[in-house]
Amino acid sequence: MTTYEGTLTPPAAKIGIVVSRYNETVTGKLLRGAQEVFAKHGVDEKNIDIAWVPGAFELPPIAAVMAESGDYSAVLVFGAVIRGETTHDQHINRAVSMSIMETGVRTGIPVLFGLLTCDTLEQALQRAGGRMGNKGSECAEAALRMASLIKALS
Repeated sequence: MTTYEGTLTPPAAKIGIVVSRYNETVTGKLLRGAQEVFAKHGVDEKNIDIAWVPGAFELPPIAAVMAESGDYSAVLVFGAVIRGETTHDQHINRAVSMSIMETGVRTGIPVLFGLLTCDTLEQALQRAGGRMGNKGSECAEAALRMASLIKALS
């Protein structure tokens, strides 16, 4: 029996990160959390490309461009959709999550889901470095583990 598991080893290729400017007080913290994890594990900042998009709905097309390019070992997607008075947030969340998952499956490149889907701004801030941790950091660790796992399996 052979068991495969990802490690926190820096990948040979670049890391792509797509970040929404909408709710940048939250998404900026997710980005910083990821950058800290990558630095801690020896990923050279020259091997990290960051693309800023206007909002969460614009995350999937740029993540797809990065994943399809073959230049990246993993792509992380950071956004924050906060519930409002209508169901708009549900439509955005569903579309973004399905598109991100589909891109990862189609390309074989891990596309990590760092989209916060919260009821309030306070909940989002707690998940971007507050008492609930930093989901950006978690995505970065998952990206390293997934990139190394895919390499080991191929």
